[in-house]
Amino acid sequence: MLVECEDGVYRVDLSEEGEELAEFAPGGRLTARPRPVELVPPFVSSQLVDVDAVGATIAILVNRRPPLLVSRDAGSTWNEQGAGLPAGRCLAVGENPDDIVYGGRNRLFLSHDGGRFWRALLVELPEILGVAWE
Repeated sequence: MLVECEDGVYRVDLSEEGEELAEFAPGGRLTARPRPVELVPPFVSSQLVDVDAVGATIAILVNRRPPLLVSRDAGSTWNEQGAGLPAGRCLAVGENPDDIVYGGRNRLFLSHDGGRFWRALLVELPEILGVAWE
């Protein structure tokens, strides 16, 4: 996983034993990814922080509590997720739409079940600006 921070881009390796910082590119920036804002329903567009989608799964990060809305049916229905998460800055949905990474101020949170349950990664980072799956 790649994480853009204020001082550059970090690569975080995830494994069964845990996670570790693998590389750092000082001053690096993530390639801007298209944000599918056309998939954001009007009732949250004014609170939008970030959005990502893979297939029929759409994850929206909003500036409210709980901070996530997730749809598994291309926006027909929505579920609020992440009630215990801190305020978010970014998110990314993996190739497997059950995998979602959520970036707080300086910590990453990972879900492997579409946002129902989360675990905080032990790696603490400088100010997080963006995340992307490799």
